[in-house]
Amino acid sequence: MINKTESNSPNVDQRIGTMSMAHYINATRNEASRILGRRNRQKGGDGNRFQASVSKGANHPCANFTFPPPPPPHLRRIGPRPCPVCYLPVDQAIASMPSSPSESPVLHNLTYVHDENPIKTEPHGGSDFGGYPSLKQRNDSFDIKESMVVHCGFVKGSKPGHQTGFDFDESDLAGLQQFHEIIVASAIFGNYDLIQQPRNISEEAKRNVPFYMFIDEETEAYMKNRSMLDSSKRVGLWRIIVIHNVPYSDARRNGKVPKLLLHRIFPNIRYSIWIDGKLQLVVDPYQILERFLWRQNANFAISRHYRRFDVFVEAEANKAAGKYDNSSIDAQVDFYRTEGLTPYSEAKLPIISDVPEGCVLIKEHIPITNLFTCLWFNEVDRFTSRDQLSFGMVRDKIMAKVNWHINMFLDCERRNFVIQAYHRDLLEHMPPPVAVIRHPPALPNIITRERNQGKKIPRHGKDRRSGSRHHHKASAGNRESNFF
Repeated sequence: MINKTESNSPNVDQRIGTMSMAHYINATRNEASRILGRRNRQKGGDGNRFQASVSKGANHPCANFTFPPPPPPHLRRIGPRPCPVCYLPVDQAIASMPSSPSESPVLHNLTYVHDENPIKTEPHGGSDFGGYPSLKQRNDSFDIKESMVVHCGFVKGSKPGHQTGFDFDESDLAGLQQFHEIIVASAIFGNYDLIQQPRNISEEAKRNVPFYMFIDEETEAYMKNRSMLDSSKRVGLWRIIVIHNVPYSDARRNGKVPKLLLHRIFPNIRYSIWIDGKLQLVVDPYQILERFLWRQNANFAISRHYRRFDVFVEAEANKAAGKYDNSSIDAQVDFYRTEGLTPYSEAKLPIISDVPEGCVLIKEHIPITNLFTCLWFNEVDRFTSRDQLSFGMVRDKIMAKVNWHINMFLDCERRNFVIQAYHRDLLEHMPPPVAVIRHPPALPNIITRERNQGKKIPRHGKDRRSGSRHHHKASAGNRESNFF
């Protein structure tokens, strides 16, 4: 089954299935594409076609799926676009779920630091919530052993969400401890986004896969004032979890807590799909897990950035866009440089990128992946909240110690199963859409022209000018009607 979902987003191609791979195979676009194409040709393949990776063997229904060739140069569109993805039907995807957890290399027992009185002892970042791990503790956490104790947020309190900072209502705590095979999670902090309702979700997923949306008190107040949230704490498929005593003043940094520490909030789940609050899920969770984890024999998947693959380039782009203050970005990158970070090159193959498009995380919850997201969170807590800058460093340090990998799939594949919306403040300041009525051009009538040479032809009925009183302007719809 090849997904060709229709998109309603104003900044996404209206036909997901028609996107070409031009952005990835055009040699003038980026170096990562040239590496991919060169490796393909060395194997005897067509440099203009990319075969989807299928690890389950030639009998898999998607084994022969390939991306379509790019269109001619004059028809190519600038910017990132979705591309076709071969998904299994939902029932087959469910049947593909592994019956037992994946093996966690080396690390089998992972526990977390508890400290009711964390003290900052070194002149670096960090927080009470994260416990201020020292540089020695940070370095030790990358020495992978069979049993480990590491900082991973929630250092205070008896359990995550109970007097730890980032606290949950008592009525929610028990539910978060329940076992689930799969959950989908997202968050909106600082009233920054509008909740996007998932589409194309199977009845099986609606019954068995809970969708959790974490919000802070500011977002809760906005939703209640707009009558979007009542005592049921449900908005469509989403179960709303209100967070109290958020640990950071920066809403985006607060969002990293559920994004990277879902295994601490939900200690009894097998798989999770995280999507940022600005995204709308448009493919069934079972199909996503089958495509990006189970089919690949992977336990962590994330898309690579559609354009950048080098941390140094990413840092400069963040500075140019004002994503964070420049001095903090420079300090983080300089620190990584002292630890051996170098610009991306072919020497890192088969790793194809150091920079993720981190708005979607697909994860199996086993000790090694939980350690990865713990240590990734610790870097976000210590340095800037721009998690794209720290991802590659944490990944490489773990991969240097154990035989483990991350499935970094194409960003155009990510854009196939999530649609990006505008942030709430942008939506509310946009003018309403203006309907444009286009009349087809009149067909030439040679006989009429010849017979009426020099004669004035009177206007009748539909030929009146558009400014006549009979012309009616189409009304624009309510922008918020598609949101909850």
